[in-house]
Amino acid sequence: MRARTRIRRKAVVLAAVASLGAGLLAGCADDGDDKDSSSSDGGGGKIKITLGLFGAAGFEESGLYKEYEKLHPEIDIQQTVIERNENYYPALLNHLTTNSGLQDIQMVEVGNIAEIVQTQSDKLLDLSKYGKKSDYLEWKWEQATTSDGLTVGVGTDVGPMAICYRKDLFEEAGLPTDREEVGKLWADDWNKFVEVGNDYKAKGPKGTTFLDSPGGLLQAILSSEKDRFYNASGEVIYKTNPAVKDAFELTSKAAEDGLIGNQTQFQPAWDTTIANSKFAAMSCPPWMLGYIKGKSKPESAGKWDVAQAPKSGNWGGSFLTVPKSGKNTEEAAKLAAWLTAPEQQAKLFGKQGSFPSTPAAYESAEVTGAKNDMTGDAPIGTIFAAAAANIPVQTIGPKDQIIQQGLTDNGVVLVTQGKSPEEAWDNAVKTIDNALDQ
Repeated sequence: MRARTRIRRKAVVLAAVASLGAGLLAGCADDGDDKDSSSSDGGGGKIKITLGLFGAAGFEESGLYKEYEKLHPEIDIQQTVIERNENYYPALLNHLTTNSGLQDIQMVEVGNIAEIVQTQSDKLLDLSKYGKKSDYLEWKWEQATTSDGLTVGVGTDVGPMAICYRKDLFEEAGLPTDREEVGKLWADDWNKFVEVGNDYKAKGPKGTTFLDSPGGLLQAILSSEKDRFYNASGEVIYKTNPAVKDAFELTSKAAEDGLIGNQTQFQPAWDTTIANSKFAAMSCPPWMLGYIKGKSKPESAGKWDVAQAPKSGNWGGSFLTVPKSGKNTEEAAKLAAWLTAPEQQAKLFGKQGSFPSTPAAYESAEVTGAKNDMTGDAPIGTIFAAAAANIPVQTIGPKDQIIQQGLTDNGVVLVTQGKSPEEAWDNAVKTIDNALDQ
């Protein structure tokens, strides 16, 4: 494990991200050893470009490597995937620190990009002359840009937040099922969202809860807040920021009132609650639909729908970086830019569910016509595009992921297990501060 030092550098002002996005997004698959998914053997005098990825990036699965190799016969693309970012990132940080053992292209999760920008940018190629800034959401581009204007990563995807809900369970609880009407129930106010949970509890099917997990609710609320864990001077403010405490208290209240399941997301027991239809709604970025599909029983197909969240936020998203130490930095940079261009991002969403960070892709047929087996005819591309347009800009610090994880796994989850909100908050603070001081 890497040592964690207290960093009070000037934080980069960036768009909203979910600090847990990486671990959870990567959680779309179980932990495992590194797996080599090479698309060719690198022989025949070709230029081999290697990628180090985490989770289900989808480039190979969507056929993008083969397409690029057809356009560039001299290029051979190979990838190595580590399933979970919490296993991938410490190793990446160590390789960057020692400037050794790096792939030609390295993926960086949004929860880690501030630390990479602030501490490792000298090891990475400036990609501003390869990717077109105008192609990307402005805040996404800025997330990977240093204070002196070097852009060390090009954005792959974003995770605009919505609410996925079970139409059948809502109907049994006497709630509306039309997505527009559902969104109106809690428009602009997370407190209204929790109030709907009380209505569901009163009339919903026995043995089910309104929401899946305390972590999902806390994640959604905090991702929609402009100010969270750091201020613009790089100081840690999570303990004194009213928005953080309010989100923690609202989530704790929902947990105390029995509106939330007592599971930790992306663990086997939580997967079982999806399979057995044990909750009616959940915080839902685009990639979550793929997870729901993977864990659901066939009879759940078409029973889900997607409504706008009370407030827009972002959960997940990554970047491709090019270490300067690579043997083929020029070709690697060209590939990174091509993989993240609007046309390729649209294809990736159509096949993989990774929502584009390039607005031009939102008008493509792959996005506007996107459907998901779980949500039937719901125009998911249009719904998530509307959410993406309203994501707030946040100050992101280098240890956001640690703070978010502490508030969740060492905080609100404990309320579902019988701890008081005060005890849970104190435990979270102790855990977080210990981690930040190491």
